[in-house]
Amino acid sequence: MNSLRILVVDDEPLARKRLGRLLRAAGCEVLDELRNVPDLLARLEEGPRPDALFLDIEMPGGTGMEALAELDPPLPVVFVTAYPEHAARAFEVDAVDYLLKPVFKDRIEKSLEKLRRHLAPAAAPASPATSTPAPAPPATAPLRFPARAAGGHFFLEFRKVSHFEFDEHAVWAWLGGQRFRAPWESLGEVEEAFPGQGLLRIQRHLLVRPEAILSHRPLLNGRAQVRLADGTELEVSRSMTPRLREILGIGKG
Repeated sequence: MNSLRILVVDDEPLARKRLGRLLRAAGCEVLDELRNVPDLLARLEEGPRPDALFLDIEMPGGTGMEALAELDPPLPVVFVTAYPEHAARAFEVDAVDYLLKPVFKDRIEKSLEKLRRHLAPAAAPASPATSTPAPAPPATAPLRFPARAAGGHFFLEFRKVSHFEFDEHAVWAWLGGQRFRAPWESLGEVEEAFPGQGLLRIQRHLLVRPEAILSHRPLLNGRAQVRLADGTELEVSRSMTPRLREILGIGKG
């Protein structure tokens, strides 16, 4: 799927037009640019149905979260907002991505890559009727853990966390470019909590989920730098660089 059909929803005219322009420049077909949730719901009744929504959160007439709850059947959503505190909630409701304003070209392209990966299974051809179906993998609950919030806790999915950091005598889980206080006291406890999940200690204070790495760049003295899905750049120690290259399948050189 190359050209994605997108609906843009944002109550700020300049932000709405900028987002539409960036999406068109990236090769998308922007079906419409809408101002609020009622306009979105009315537009979806008229069709054609888009492949995904780029949706603001704080809008008059209803929030982006409320709009998502109204969609039946649901649509893939990328939330676009000026408020970083919404990040955890956005991923709890299974947003494909979360963009902070102002949005730039490189970040849009990453979101579109995620959308294409998200939509790929639905677009895959069905297996021939004569073939023997592969056994379904056993159903497993998402790996979730509590993170501290004001007055209580909320829950993060392990597969959406990019990395864990030990800082200020605490362990922090990074998700959507924001960090959240995790329940463990050391990175060793994190490794014990998720055995077999491939976490890699790239520095004494950093554990990375290799699936979150988007790019790798060699540095001097045998070290390396990786860029994560949320744009974060981390340095890899000299001792761990060979192991990381092996995991990423890029070998030597």
